[in-house]
Amino acid sequence: MTLPTPSAALRLALLCSTALAAPLAAQAQEAGSGAVSELVITASRPIAESEAAALRTQKASDSLVAVAASDSVGRLPDQNIAQAASRLPGVAVERDQGQARYVSLRGAPNYWTTLSFDGINVVSPEGRDARFDSVPSAIASQIIVSKAVTPDMPGETVSGNVNIITRSAFDYPGLKLGAKAGYGVAELGDKPQYEAYGVASNRYDLGDGEVGFVLSASYFQRDMVTDNFETDYERVSQDQRPGNLTRFWAHEAENKLYRLTRKNWSVSGRGDWRQGDNQISFRSIYTTFTDDEMRDNYRFDLDDRQSDLAPLTDACPTTVNPTPTNTGYADVCIGNTPLKGTVYGIDIRQRSTLRAFEQSIFTNTLEGQHGFDGGWTLNWLANYTESTDDRSVVGETTWESPSTRTLRPTVAYDFSDPERSRVLLSTTLQLSSPTRYQAGTPVKAIDTFTKPLTGLTILDAVDTTEAYTGRVWVAKEADFLGGEATFRVGLQYDQRTKVADEKNLVVNQAAQFTAIGIPTDYNAFSLDQAFLGKIPMDYTFRYFDADKMRAAAGAARKAYAFTPVTGNNFEVREQVLAGYAMGTVKWDWGSAIGGVRVESLKNRGTAVATVAGVTGPITAESDRTLVFPSLHVNVNLDETKKLRLSYNSGAARADYDQLRPNVTVNDANQSISGGNPAVRPELAHGFDAYLEWYVEPQGYLMAGVFFKRVEDVLYRQTRTFGSDALNSNGIDRSGYIFSGITNGGDGRLVGLELAAQFQLDPWVDSLGVPEWMGGFGVSANATFNNSQVLKPAIGSIPVRKLRLPGTSDEIYNVSGYYEKYGLSLRLSYQKRSTWLDGFADDLTDAGDTYWDADDELDFSARYEVNKNVEVYFDATNLLNNPGRRFAEPGNLLTATGIPTGFTDIYTIEYERFGRRFAGGVRVTF
Repeated sequence: MTLPTPSAALRLALLCSTALAAPLAAQAQEAGSGAVSELVITASRPIAESEAAALRTQKASDSLVAVAASDSVGRLPDQNIAQAASRLPGVAVERDQGQARYVSLRGAPNYWTTLSFDGINVVSPEGRDARFDSVPSAIASQIIVSKAVTPDMPGETVSGNVNIITRSAFDYPGLKLGAKAGYGVAELGDKPQYEAYGVASNRYDLGDGEVGFVLSASYFQRDMVTDNFETDYERVSQDQRPGNLTRFWAHEAENKLYRLTRKNWSVSGRGDWRQGDNQISFRSIYTTFTDDEMRDNYRFDLDDRQSDLAPLTDACPTTVNPTPTNTGYADVCIGNTPLKGTVYGIDIRQRSTLRAFEQSIFTNTLEGQHGFDGGWTLNWLANYTESTDDRSVVGETTWESPSTRTLRPTVAYDFSDPERSRVLLSTTLQLSSPTRYQAGTPVKAIDTFTKPLTGLTILDAVDTTEAYTGRVWVAKEADFLGGEATFRVGLQYDQRTKVADEKNLVVNQAAQFTAIGIPTDYNAFSLDQAFLGKIPMDYTFRYFDADKMRAAAGAARKAYAFTPVTGNNFEVREQVLAGYAMGTVKWDWGSAIGGVRVESLKNRGTAVATVAGVTGPITAESDRTLVFPSLHVNVNLDETKKLRLSYNSGAARADYDQLRPNVTVNDANQSISGGNPAVRPELAHGFDAYLEWYVEPQGYLMAGVFFKRVEDVLYRQTRTFGSDALNSNGIDRSGYIFSGITNGGDGRLVGLELAAQFQLDPWVDSLGVPEWMGGFGVSANATFNNSQVLKPAIGSIPVRKLRLPGTSDEIYNVSGYYEKYGLSLRLSYQKRSTWLDGFADDLTDAGDTYWDADDELDFSARYEVNKNVEVYFDATNLLNNPGRRFAEPGNLLTATGIPTGFTDIYTIEYERFGRRFAGGVRVTF
């Protein structure tokens, strides 16, 4: 096993960090091992202040963490928790529409990362895939990323936890008022952006105690457009000519052209009371993310007449033939190739979609902690959280070419450039022979082709998750093995119930179109508006009219009834009863945390399913007990250096929709498809070894290695069901063939982390440089991964070794800043290399899918007008690099005996989002 070699850009970034770190570290070594100097920061050094606060928290921790302090969140143009956390070592993000959404820790799958507020795990609106872009960073005073799990953390935390520490009135000495207002513009489409934030906090002396209250609210809106094309590849069964095994044809090419308005807003409140060793806190947070989306989707159905191609096996000339006897799809004998050619008389399948997407989290916590004589402490907590995922579609119309070939376009396609999808349109002419066609007059405006309305669909779909948590723990301080120990035992009960409620309304008859007043000619349903994007397109189009969509959908709602989508409706309840025992011992030389957590897990799912041809309600239940030991040892090599060693364990459970019993059981075919209530959790065991150097008087160096072994990796595949959960009426279905989520082979993840952080200001005198140079600082971190998972054999495909999904071989962040005289400038660069998106069971769709390397460059500037007023400017996505996903058949071809390298040529999704610029004012009192 070898770790990947750092890229040239990464080597340069680390070289720059090392160049600054080397003389500073040398000077620090000469300073001896005395106490760490306290770095004095004025209000005009917010980056230095926040980094110093983060390092203090990180150094004091008895486990492996990375910290972003509140001002650090504000320093960069980070509007959500995912982007803010991504600046930390070992953290990578997955983006949607150019915005950070999911967090991956040290290259592990994103569903191994849990989200919590003040230590309480919160179920994301989407489920276990914690979606961090729905949480604005404005509510946080700190973001603590725990990479090594301790016994007091839920066992579902596998790779780590992102804990959002909310603001408390006790964070400030007294009355605190703050506000922010800003405006920006998106380069792509020239769209506006608005943001605002406010916080009010105060604390009150009660004589024999103290109370504090904090209220905050935030709002962030950005209008945007997105350039997009997508291409779906397939292996064509009729293509039997020599070389066919390595040919994959584009069966559909499409443009998805988005007009979006996205909003984040939050309201939070917190009240704290404390008196000596007693304190009680009530915290309430409501945060919501909305996505109002207008999507114009033009799809070219290239394989519409695939069956016209005769499955001949002999070789043939590949001369271009402009008058074929078939559509030309997948026909090498007329000169077509998978990446370039012409298809005659294809179907345009157009969709116009208006969505009103909303996700929200409403979490409420009451917590108390009380100290007693003899070193005893009691902590209790109660939490209620409701997460909602509204996936509703206001209306979606479909428009489709008629069956008459001469009313359809001929398409000359060219996909040879991975960053282009060229589709040249022309009319289709029929020659004397009824089955012979050729291209006619070139056409630029796609909406001049006949595409009558074929349907209007309205979807009401809301998933609601209610979660109740009760927790109590008791701790006792004592002397133990020559050190100061704290022993703790605790109990926690969690109940989470997810209910999916989906229903739709379909209008697809001419009389119904007339009744609701919707035009059947697309030109009467659309706007005469210029293209807002910048992606090169070979045709022009018209945006649909959202007002007309709303009017037609409203009329349909009044005239017709909705029908439940029973196959997607379910209720899944999860109950977890956990107990843990742990001890923390501190010695002069360091500390240790050890213990074990035991969880009793029960799942119960109800839904409508089809079993033996009969559709009706079905209930499936499962239970298991899991044990999670862990041990963390921290060795103080001297006053500035720490060695951290840890062993930890966890289990990633399948998502709620994957546990649903919505299954179709066919006894005649002995098959089962749908959810899998019997699927087992992924079990993980990890080891970490990290060396941290908190350089005097200021600085930080870190190097660490980690290893994680995984058992029962979750897959979507076809295999023997292997459970009695669906046995009924004396029928044993455990041996049926199941299609859906299931457990597969084992895997492992091993990697290296490096980090460096220095500010020049404390070193100015010792280095003999001018005082103005003290404003420079640098922060850099890198993670190198090597992962492997065994994918079980399926059919003719043998066992394969693949990387873990979501794992990049390289992840790194580099930030350089200047902060002096009230001016704060920062340039930040992030990159993650290519990562696996999904496994393929066969070559039907051209193999496994990957996301291409992603990098971002952001700039921020702040100027402190006075101690109360600051102006700021942010520029994001300056490189404006695309998001690109591609299909890769190489691994599967090699596994089947056809040695093929990594091709990287089949682009299946390509998006570009544009740069964004924003500025405003921030005030504090």
